[in-house]
Amino acid sequence: MKGGSGVAEPSVVVERVEDADKEKKKKRRSNRRSKHNSACNSANEARGETSDGFKSEDKTNGLTSVNRSSSKQGLEMASIEQTPVRAYFEGFMRKKLFATHWHIEAVKDALEKGEAFKALFHVNAHNRLEAYCKIDGVPTDVLVSGISSQNRAVEGDTVVIKVDPLGLWTKMKGSNESSNKSTVVEDCNIVQEVNEVADNSYKGKGIVDAECEYGNGRSGVPLEKGVYNETPVTKAEAYNHVNGHHQYGSESLHVGLLPVQNECINSVDTLAAMTSRYPLKRPTAKVVAIVEKSVRRDAIVGFLNVKQWLSYRELDRKDAQKNSATFDNEYVTLTPTDPRFPKMIVFVRDLPDSIQKRLADGDVTVEMELLASRIEDWSAESPFPRAHVSRSFGRGSELESQINAILFQNAIHCADFPPQVLSCLPSIPWKIPPKEFQTRKDLRDLCVFTIDPTTVSELDDALSIEKLSKDTFRVGVHIADVSYFVLPNTALDVEARIRSTSVYLLQRKIQMLPSLLSEELGSLNPGVDRFAFSMFWELNNMGDVLDRWIGRTVIRSCCKLSYKHAQDIIQGVTDLEKSNTLEGLPQLHGKFEWADVIRSIKCLREISKNLKEKRFSGGALQLESTKVVYLFDEDGVPYDSSLSELMDSNFLVEEFMLLANMTAAEVISRAFPHSALLRRHPEPNMRKLKEFEAFCRKQGLALDTSSSSQLNQSLEKLKEKLKDDSVLFDILISYASKPMQLASYFCSGQLKENLNEWGHYGLAVPLYTHFTSPLRRYPDIVVHRTLAAVIEAEALYMKHRKALKGKDALSSAALKHGIPSSELLGDVAAYCNERKLASRHAEDACEKLYMWYLLKKWKILLSDARVLGLGPRFMSVYIQKLAIERRIHYDEVEGLTVEWLGSTSTLVLSLSGHKRLFKRGGPGNYMSLGNAAWVVNPYDLSMETDSIDECDATCTPKGGAEPTSKSRVDPGTFPLTVRMLSTIPVALYAIGGDDGPLEIGVRLYMSSYLK
Repeated sequence: MKGGSGVAEPSVVVERVEDADKEKKKKRRSNRRSKHNSACNSANEARGETSDGFKSEDKTNGLTSVNRSSSKQGLEMASIEQTPVRAYFEGFMRKKLFATHWHIEAVKDALEKGEAFKALFHVNAHNRLEAYCKIDGVPTDVLVSGISSQNRAVEGDTVVIKVDPLGLWTKMKGSNESSNKSTVVEDCNIVQEVNEVADNSYKGKGIVDAECEYGNGRSGVPLEKGVYNETPVTKAEAYNHVNGHHQYGSESLHVGLLPVQNECINSVDTLAAMTSRYPLKRPTAKVVAIVEKSVRRDAIVGFLNVKQWLSYRELDRKDAQKNSATFDNEYVTLTPTDPRFPKMIVFVRDLPDSIQKRLADGDVTVEMELLASRIEDWSAESPFPRAHVSRSFGRGSELESQINAILFQNAIHCADFPPQVLSCLPSIPWKIPPKEFQTRKDLRDLCVFTIDPTTVSELDDALSIEKLSKDTFRVGVHIADVSYFVLPNTALDVEARIRSTSVYLLQRKIQMLPSLLSEELGSLNPGVDRFAFSMFWELNNMGDVLDRWIGRTVIRSCCKLSYKHAQDIIQGVTDLEKSNTLEGLPQLHGKFEWADVIRSIKCLREISKNLKEKRFSGGALQLESTKVVYLFDEDGVPYDSSLSELMDSNFLVEEFMLLANMTAAEVISRAFPHSALLRRHPEPNMRKLKEFEAFCRKQGLALDTSSSSQLNQSLEKLKEKLKDDSVLFDILISYASKPMQLASYFCSGQLKENLNEWGHYGLAVPLYTHFTSPLRRYPDIVVHRTLAAVIEAEALYMKHRKALKGKDALSSAALKHGIPSSELLGDVAAYCNERKLASRHAEDACEKLYMWYLLKKWKILLSDARVLGLGPRFMSVYIQKLAIERRIHYDEVEGLTVEWLGSTSTLVLSLSGHKRLFKRGGPGNYMSLGNAAWVVNPYDLSMETDSIDECDATCTPKGGAEPTSKSRVDPGTFPLTVRMLSTIPVALYAIGGDDGPLEIGVRLYMSSYLK
């Protein structure tokens, strides 16, 4: 019964009522399972730890306290992912493993009543058992833990979730209070069902699956089928743990001891209030429906596990009836390269004919190829989704194959522009039509220039500055007027909207617009007349805006400067007093001299410094991260890398582009309050921000995260404090970025009731949009059209003021310039968000690919690393040389003794001659020492290294050469004592390629006479 507050009376929540017979059977099964669960916990107790540097530790009794988690989740994943596929179709298809998804009517009703929430489903790439959903209006994300609670949802799905009562919420990482949450462990039931019909010996191909490797769950264990049972749980089932330690509490042995813990969560406001009231708890939930399937389902890239299939096929040959060449009832597993997706099963009969023929011939090299596939179905009776393979990209070790797979995986449209699109462009040679000078301001006599990276051929923006008086300047930002060429609803416009953004893959560029437009007609190339959308501001020395003008113009850039050219001018390297220093500058066009350009850049630099200072005093946040730059040979193959940082010239350009974007946002939102395309940046993820605070507090570093301004000031103070420890500051910036949410486009009309959600957290401004890059971003073209409509409406109104209302003038101009309706513009914004994120993923994947390729070429790279997270099973390290984080696992390693001192968070690793044959909690041998450490003999350090210690064939490169390293790295020695933020020597190497997904591996770099 619901009270006036909309909150259910305290009660045990049961979402589906089972009949009496089923309840009795369930209780009998539960009794049997309790023994099994106890055994699981005893065998795997030490494997349930989480290594994370963001955990605040409870030193009481020497135990570390963190959010509830279960080693059973790791066992569950290992059991399901490692069970032979054949077993599923002999037993599993008769069993229901997942709860039935709600019908659409039930979903609508629950959403209307606030009893369920719609959200995007995201999966932890390090631990697929851990997923999360962000609900608008709720300050922290909601955890969906375990495969039964995830209920067949995959990365990117739009799902409906049912939030658990407070008593089942997990503990927030970094909190010091003991958990009072209770759990009923049900997910392990799926493991038991797996093991009833199949053994658990198959370990897949290559390295251990990421799901198993990181299956050390850091969250509360979800319930099966939505039933919250009051049955008491044993101490083996109800425990808190981190880093392999367990903490018991009598208060956690029953569900629903406190009335508030069983209250039903039935509105966003209620959920937001509860997260604020209990900041040390993280909401948990389960998926009850999938309302929109992710486009990623249609773009899965993976490897077939051919050797496993061939071994079973060989066994079947003993039975003549099963020896069929048609593959009608045979399956093979597919392992996705993206660890967020589960393994999949594929009908052999549905494979492309070429692959079927190779399988029939016993060709195991099929296993080395990257395959394109899509998810066809995932029934409630199958632990795996069923996939369909469409084609092969080629060998996984080849750059071209990997790049094509990346493009497919992110649905990047890279085909040539069709004739109907190219026909929309003007004929060549092209000149500005004379009539355009009647409606545009002629700025060809103004000193205008561009500043861009050296390799850029699409010149979107240019700058100018004029001195009006001693303390007053007119600064101009001139943006390529692409909307003149890309008219609404033409074939060119449709193609640009579909592509949405240009994609840059280091050595390959996939343009949003044809090169004739993006690199020639629309690009602000020097020495030629070009259309522009210009903004002028009259500014004083302090950066205060005194006046402004916006309009369409014609400009002629006098030169194309690189950031390095501008930086040399700023630093005085380029000086008119030394004529020989001008030799490296580009060609200068028109009547201007280098003195004009140099003077302009120096004035712009001073004004930009004032603008930047004003922004940060107003609350802006800046998170500068180190970027890896790759060096390529003439064939486009990487041969080296270096770290790059932004220069003053980068910030000079940035300040004026930000000012232009903010000005455009203000103008279009005021003129078209319901159909302006804007960009917002929500406040950070509260849970991750608290973890970052806890990490800094533990290291004795002061951090104030109460606002973007306070956070930025704290980081500036830390930068000064850590000026002699740049690596630690890089680490802090990296982790400060993690709580930040993605900025996104939105239509003003769709958030007209929530004006407080329009703001941009990072820039600390109420209104923002994208206006300055129309050659490579479609939203900028939409904003240009909107600005053009505002300018035309204003001119129309001024001309017919007596006969025409301002509203009518705006409507007429909006129709002419193709301004979309609020609903259509919302769809455009959502699509552009999706394409921008896909572009970012593709670019990140390409950078990782080139990093992997370099390491494969070098065989091994030695480097120092800083320890970010520490526990008895693995440590997290940051390698500044490559600006990446990685984990080193050292538990269950043959010949290695691990001593974990929880009270001081200290790890001691020693070599041991003790022979251990089997892993704890499961069959199989211990990992070889080479998986955790590259151990060299001190005698060999003075000689050139000819080879790398032989390690597991699944993860260790062989036949290496002297590591490529720009500085000498000395190996560590045993026993090795490690604490948080310790500096340790590591060896990095390439994993995968032909034998699995690409990964950057890392091991300790050690020396020992016992080698």
